[in-house]
Amino acid sequence: MTHAHPFVSQEALSVAGQKEPAACGAAVRPSAVGQAATTRQLRLLTYNIQAGIATRGFQDYLTHGWKHVLPYPARLENLARVGSFLRGYDIVGLQEADSGSLRSGFVNLTEYLAEHGGFPYWYDQTNRDLGHFAQHSIGLVSRLVPYAVEEHRLPGRIKGRGALCSFFGDARDPIVLVIVHLALSRAARMRQLAFIAERLVAYRHVVLMGDLNCEANSAEISWLTTRLGLREPQFEHRTFPSWRPARNIDHILVSPSLQVRSAEVLRHTFSDHLPVAMEVGLPYPVAVSGDLAATPVLRAAV
Repeated sequence: MTHAHPFVSQEALSVAGQKEPAACGAAVRPSAVGQAATTRQLRLLTYNIQAGIATRGFQDYLTHGWKHVLPYPARLENLARVGSFLRGYDIVGLQEADSGSLRSGFVNLTEYLAEHGGFPYWYDQTNRDLGHFAQHSIGLVSRLVPYAVEEHRLPGRIKGRGALCSFFGDARDPIVLVIVHLALSRAARMRQLAFIAERLVAYRHVVLMGDLNCEANSAEISWLTTRLGLREPQFEHRTFPSWRPARNIDHILVSPSLQVRSAEVLRHTFSDHLPVAMEVGLPYPVAVSGDLAATPVLRAAV
């Protein structure tokens, strides 16, 4: 099941007093934190934030496991520090966020990071809804406004994985940015990547980011790069676990049309993963903007 929605601005949320996106076809309004001008480069970041939990060693999974279920004050303090370093980026993809449940103190963590990072726009997708106890989600915070956002439910024997697709720029030749958190099993990941590739094959400018739960030399990444032509800079980018990185399972992959100017892993240990950052240049005449003078057009979900 897929859904297409307008994007959510901070101002629209404060007026509505709730998380729901603006009404279909309504203009999305910028917030008081400002908006970006048209740009031909993007500063991207992907981060598995582990629901705001800082982990210092494997023993913490046992001794701090209760933090995945119950609220604690340091969670938001930790995320406020995350929000501070996110200020250096244009678009951020989040994994292991929470849409507002008991464990997060009923705070939407994507919205919280948007506020603390000074981002005018945010959107989150709940993939595993455990009611008041947990709202497992992926999220997008951005200084640039997409003209459409799609939610996709990914296939798998165990439900609860999704892909969040945002479309920027000109609808005739857009930048398509996809945030994912893939399954733990290889068979499920292959099915999920095949599902994603089928929906992206027609686009020339694609960014795929997230916790893929597989390494750069895996069969899954090899298949994906062959199918879509995506590429990943060849650099050492171990991201997990954050206190002693041994595996590179967090990725930003881009189409050949996007010029990779820099890529790095950031040594911020606010989670059990490290964030991956990338700066890309957009091909002429492609550009994206924060200008909301025109009403955004919704792309029909596929």
